[in-house]
Amino acid sequence: MLKKYCFPALLVVLMGLFSGQLMAEVKPLDRVIAIVDDGVVLQSELDERVAMFKQRFLAKGTPLPAEEVMRERLLDQLVLEQIQLQMADRLGVRISDSQLNQTMESIAQQNGLSLDAFQQQLAKDGVTYQGARAQIKREMLISRVQQRRVNPRVRITEKEVEDFLKSAAGKANSQEEYRIAHILLSNDSGRDNLALAQEIIDKLKAGGSFAELAATYSSSSTALDGGDLGWRKRDELPTLFTEVVPKLQPGEVSPPIETSGGVHLVKLTDKRGGTSKLVTQAKVRHILIMPNEVRDDQAAKATIDELYKRVLAGEDFAEMAKENSDDAVSASAGGSLDWVSPGEMVPEFEQMVDQTAIGQISKPFRSPYGWHILQVEERRTADIGDQLQANQARQALHRRRYEEELQNWLGEIRDEAFVELKI
Repeated sequence: MLKKYCFPALLVVLMGLFSGQLMAEVKPLDRVIAIVDDGVVLQSELDERVAMFKQRFLAKGTPLPAEEVMRERLLDQLVLEQIQLQMADRLGVRISDSQLNQTMESIAQQNGLSLDAFQQQLAKDGVTYQGARAQIKREMLISRVQQRRVNPRVRITEKEVEDFLKSAAGKANSQEEYRIAHILLSNDSGRDNLALAQEIIDKLKAGGSFAELAATYSSSSTALDGGDLGWRKRDELPTLFTEVVPKLQPGEVSPPIETSGGVHLVKLTDKRGGTSKLVTQAKVRHILIMPNEVRDDQAAKATIDELYKRVLAGEDFAEMAKENSDDAVSASAGGSLDWVSPGEMVPEFEQMVDQTAIGQISKPFRSPYGWHILQVEERRTADIGDQLQANQARQALHRRRYEEELQNWLGEIRDEAFVELKI
């Protein structure tokens, strides 16, 4: 359940801050326009959402739908959000101040701003910082509820993964890609290009910069870009490079290649994809304590703290995982997640794995799923090329299925909720 197969993109709403797309703080109560289970939707909320919607469409130059249709759809959107926010409260989903602060800082960084500059920009757009925090917290809560409720509904079989890998799309994803740079010594120059090519190679061996030498000597149109030709799949490589580039190691430069137009040098800057990838894996086991309807985040933290003390005092980690962990799959195996590769786990979990020495127990830490402690049992270097391709295929299929299941789930919770419209 900790694997990073799919997570909804919270920043879709957030990145619109600078065009005024973020809702301002909720205005004082004017009138209720919808009763939704134990909550309400206010007229002011709908008016703000309509204004935001209109502003976004005008910014894009897109014709607006009919006012009545637009208000009906946006009201339904607010009703769905209210249902999910109430569900978050019942499930014990919480966003701590530290988590919210980290998200705000991350959004500011993605916009190339410091947090202070970010707040100033919000103020210029008529949005208070507290209003922005409230809206972002709302989106984070809804996203976590969706992850918790929809992810378990998505099942990808091994047969589906195999079929995808055999498909045209799967084969295209598994091709190796090469990032190459190129120097062309044109015959038009009247110089001894083979001798010059050897001179350039000698300078590279002495620590010279390929990009600088390309800018100095190359006749290619990419010379001022350091000769960079970007990322290319094998079938996209220039014909004269197709047999040379795949044999190079990253950072290596080819011998001089003579053609009727001149002498070429090609450097393999980097490569990715393909069927081979060496990574450092960790064999990990963990205990997860999740907030729920009867245990809030503070109580979950107190529980994991107590389990941490008991493990340090000598109690068996595997037995405690079986008895206490809320990750049912790993709990049955004594908390074992088996071998974990970089990129498989959520960032908070992966960071703690990296920081924990072999045989040690991590301090309690929080992830989007709840509170954990973990133990790193072993580390190894492994070729996960085939596994990586299978995981990428599984993620692609999961994303597709997740969106389908999300829409089904939203329809179900809307049908099950008590909703009384008052407009």
